[in-house]
Amino acid sequence: MHHQGIGDFHYYVGINSLAQIATRNDRVCVLNILGGESSEVTPVGHAWSGGNVVFGTSPGRRGQRLETPEGAIPVYNSVREGLDAGHRFNCGVVYLPPSAARDGVAELIRVNPELEKIFIITEKISVHDAREIRAMAQQAGIDVFGANCLGVADAWSQVRIGGALGGDSPGDTLKRGSIAILSNSGGFTTTIAQYLRMAGWGTTTLVSSGKDVYIHYAAPEFAFALANDARSKAAVLYCEPGGYYEREADFNKPVVACVVGRWKAKLTRAVGHAGAMAGGNDDALAKERWFMEKFGVDGLFTPDNPVFSAKGAVVTNIAHIPAALTAVMRANATLPDFEPEGSMDLKPWFGSNMGVTLPAALDLPVVEAIAPYHTQIAALARQVGTVFPRQNLKDASGASQMDPKSHVSSLHGVSMLQAAQQPLEANLALALVHEAGGDNDRALLNVAVAAFVNLHGSPVLAAAQAAREAGNAPNAVLAAAASLLGPRLSDGAREAAALMIDVFSAAGLAAAHDEDFALSRAPIDDAARERLLQAEPDPRAEALLAAVALRGARSVPLRWLLALGGHPRADAVLAALTTTVAWGPLQRKRISRTTIESLPAWMRLIGTLLGASADAARHRPDSFCGLPNDEVLGVRSLTELAALALLGRAPAADDLFAFQTLTGLLLTNGPGAISAQGAKGAVSADGPETPARVQLNKAMVGFLSHTGYAHGGNGFEGVAFLLERFAGQALTDPGDAGHGLDLDTMARDFAREYGAQKAASKESGGPGYNIPCINHPVFKDKPENIDPREAFVRQRFEARGEYNVFHDYYRRLVQALFDEGVTRNVFCVNVDALIATLLLKLMWQPLAAGQISRAELETAAFTAFLYGRMIGCAAEIDDHLNRGRNMDTRTPQAQVRFVA
Repeated sequence: MHHQGIGDFHYYVGINSLAQIATRNDRVCVLNILGGESSEVTPVGHAWSGGNVVFGTSPGRRGQRLETPEGAIPVYNSVREGLDAGHRFNCGVVYLPPSAARDGVAELIRVNPELEKIFIITEKISVHDAREIRAMAQQAGIDVFGANCLGVADAWSQVRIGGALGGDSPGDTLKRGSIAILSNSGGFTTTIAQYLRMAGWGTTTLVSSGKDVYIHYAAPEFAFALANDARSKAAVLYCEPGGYYEREADFNKPVVACVVGRWKAKLTRAVGHAGAMAGGNDDALAKERWFMEKFGVDGLFTPDNPVFSAKGAVVTNIAHIPAALTAVMRANATLPDFEPEGSMDLKPWFGSNMGVTLPAALDLPVVEAIAPYHTQIAALARQVGTVFPRQNLKDASGASQMDPKSHVSSLHGVSMLQAAQQPLEANLALALVHEAGGDNDRALLNVAVAAFVNLHGSPVLAAAQAAREAGNAPNAVLAAAASLLGPRLSDGAREAAALMIDVFSAAGLAAAHDEDFALSRAPIDDAARERLLQAEPDPRAEALLAAVALRGARSVPLRWLLALGGHPRADAVLAALTTTVAWGPLQRKRISRTTIESLPAWMRLIGTLLGASADAARHRPDSFCGLPNDEVLGVRSLTELAALALLGRAPAADDLFAFQTLTGLLLTNGPGAISAQGAKGAVSADGPETPARVQLNKAMVGFLSHTGYAHGGNGFEGVAFLLERFAGQALTDPGDAGHGLDLDTMARDFAREYGAQKAASKESGGPGYNIPCINHPVFKDKPENIDPREAFVRQRFEARGEYNVFHDYYRRLVQALFDEGVTRNVFCVNVDALIATLLLKLMWQPLAAGQISRAELETAAFTAFLYGRMIGCAAEIDDHLNRGRNMDTRTPQAQVRFVA
């Protein structure tokens, strides 16, 4: 079938204007998308073009995806599979090897009647295959670009199809303007655009024509489309020897032609580009003459000998293109598109002569870099801490991971079994500054968090209490409190922290608790002093300072703050505490500046959430949960305050040990946990690349809203289960191994009852009933599966000589279920059972005495989970803030299903 093209061509040409070559409506299929070159450049072009690649092919790799900043691109075995999956496209990009390119083009044409354009990146395709490609495309009415090219790009539409035009940051090079480019060289296509931009000329459409023997979309087609493109006022051509395409092109707009390759006149075989050969009166000198005749000039343009006409100029050095173009366009009464942005002369941005004295001609002065690099270099010189590379964190984390063998999670390299042996304040330091810190750091953290625990008279407490009285679960109660902690509350402390980072970095502070550090090394101006001090004493600041003194903690930033004279603001004192804690990890480049500036806000958030977990009646003007404020602030640890809020009484040593073990185990369950996904999704939606926009409290609400009774709340169900099993039993002390109860009989009786109930439910097709806190999908179907976290805790308590009747019952129950034939193997007692058994032991006596209700006990189980996990999720939020990308946690459209 013959396809009629446009124009006066004696062969098919479907493109009328350069504006049609690469548009925002084009949809692309990439053959061999996972190949080395494509996998590097396709994600960049896809993102810059707003997501124009619908799918790619790679035989045998169906189901894989190519990750890009704009979402993942699905991969299929063939083009037909992609079409059958519902994808549609009008552009094909070919990255196949030379021997496979012809068949790839044939497949594209055969299976997709909507195909309009093909871009062949492959080089050195045989002449035989190139002729067949030409014939197939002509017959089907399809425009072909290439081969041996880098595709096309359009600066007006911000679209790139195939190849790497514009490099890794197309927007930095391809600025909208009035000049079109056609180039035999892919790399020089981008270079010429950059040269033009420096001289004030932007671009329209850029075509890397390639330079195999066959150039499918060449100078004649380009000249025709240029004439019909209202955006393009002129063109630049980069031409190599070989072929008569340029001679046959009819240009009616100004052109600067850069003809290179005179040295190739003596060659008898291809060097580099397969078509760049001489031998048929189409060498570089011949092409120079063709263009001179077209332009009516009698020589080459150089800055010293500017030969040009209104029709154009010929150059042999790409560095002369901008000057030639400006001269030609001036002859056409046309000025550059914008102010020149610089020059492409060699201008070093960094310099070191390594002590060698160089001649003046070689000793180039270091200059300020062009935008945006000048700001990046200046920032690099001032950089404190580390800067993490941005990456997609859909199913990843730089904070947590899970060991694939033991299935024990870790946070910043510390396993949850180790974290269970550390107090809560050490794990808070681990989460936010990546190190557990020493006694001095923990003392400062204890003060910083405790400052926000007593919420008496605050709207935050009112919101939490209203949520509690409305019957909400603990996560919703804490979310109500967090919602009132907007970023403005922490702006003062964030600014103070930023100021201290600048001051002490400039002063070369090595250790933030160094008592010998000379404060005179850290001067500040009056404006900075005003941001840190106020005229009258600040009661909150005074209380913080007294608490630090009471704990005997050391801090250079705090000592410096007090030496400034005047009265420190509370925000400044808080910033001094957190900056001290983070300074070591910052100097060791374990954390970023963003992290250290966020720390004061984290102290407020964690302290407030702990406080909000306790009923409003336990917040008094002078005390929290019965402890005087000065003791809360200056004596108690974060672990003690959290246990106090949970239990409603001052914890004993055994209580603290159990509580610390429990919360340490619960910090994280790896990056795939629902709670972590909720937290990271909230950061992703704010755009983590712009940390100032990220609301930490909203991210914490994301974690809280993604936490429910089935998640961590399984301990809640475990408490209810144990209360039913032990109802009516004469148990006075769960820690007494001589309790007198027959646990084996209790376990066997329930196992038989459960087995009968399970069989009846199966017979009737009714809903099943699962025993809470036993079995685990990870350890399922093993003869005797064991949750290593449960085994670790059991061994720790046994080593201390501590007994827990509820834990003992669970261990006997899983054996009884197997012995009675109810289960095929011995199920594991999982980590949620630890929440239930440890809490029930802690609170059994007040429960038995009627001092607390069952509902309060079950709520405590859920709250204990939240205490541990909110610290782990703080780590995920901070990690995402540093490493994540905008919207990087969303699911690609190709993976979203409709369920009917």
